[in-house]
Amino acid sequence: MRSRPPSLSDDVIAGTVAEHWLPENARITAAGYLPWGFGAHHWRICGGGTTLFVTLDQLAPRHTAASLEAAYAGAAALAAGGLAAVCAPLPQRSGRFTVAVAGGALSVTPWLDGRTPTEAEAREPAHLGEVTDALAALHGTEPPAGLPVWAPQVGPAFADEVRARTARPWTTGPLGEEARTAVAARVDAIRRWTARYHRLAGSALAHRERWVPTHGEPHYANQLVGPFGLRLVDWESLALAPRERDYGDLLAAGAAVPHDPALLELFALDWRLSEIAAYTRWFAAPHLGNDDDHTALAGLREELADPD
Repeated sequence: MRSRPPSLSDDVIAGTVAEHWLPENARITAAGYLPWGFGAHHWRICGGGTTLFVTLDQLAPRHTAASLEAAYAGAAALAAGGLAAVCAPLPQRSGRFTVAVAGGALSVTPWLDGRTPTEAEAREPAHLGEVTDALAALHGTEPPAGLPVWAPQVGPAFADEVRARTARPWTTGPLGEEARTAVAARVDAIRRWTARYHRLAGSALAHRERWVPTHGEPHYANQLVGPFGLRLVDWESLALAPRERDYGDLLAAGAAVPHDPALLELFALDWRLSEIAAYTRWFAAPHLGNDDDHTALAGLREELADPD
């Protein structure tokens, strides 16, 4: 996120990292907020002879503390099992991977001296081949014990819930009414999308024996390249699911991987409806109209504009 979390200082984050991840009596030498990405807050923390990339994830409604811990523990198990493309969270001294902070969950990964590929670079055949190979290795791995299992992100009554929520003004922030009218205008489309989504989900759920470990969001913004090769980051969405959950961006970029078109459609709808649900909650709640809010509004409009 570009905006810092309210009422949470760098010193609090640094102190939590020192307490749980650094060797005893290690001293923090540098701490700074990183206005990167969207959906979580990040810091660069140095101390104890190491540099760490620190993430504060929000929990509900996407996660519970237990499900996020399970996702990060699963990523660490995949890395320990030999999957080189996994940039896995580091365990605390206690062995756990997350610690509760300000209503969310803090985790750390090693700081990698690499960069995110551009969207154009992500479409180059050599890079696509690397990503395809990394996902094939992930999908061919025995699932770690306790891995989260994918389930539909919105219920069958989602459109009715949206209609009820948009029937009242959203006046707790400067972009509320603009967002509300945009959502209200697409309730009928949301109803059609939701019905189709649950029909496809029913078919997928009937064949869970075919499900594999999936990253969930392996697009270029969750990739790092450098002297170490390719790494996939941000494993909070790790889950057992059909492999098509990881294929949307890969196929759009021009990769050729065998897939079931119905399952590909399922996960396109999974993304669209979960994003609409998240943005609906966002703009019905208090907000300031900052850069993150404007990014969220653009994201909402993009999802609502998708063809039926």
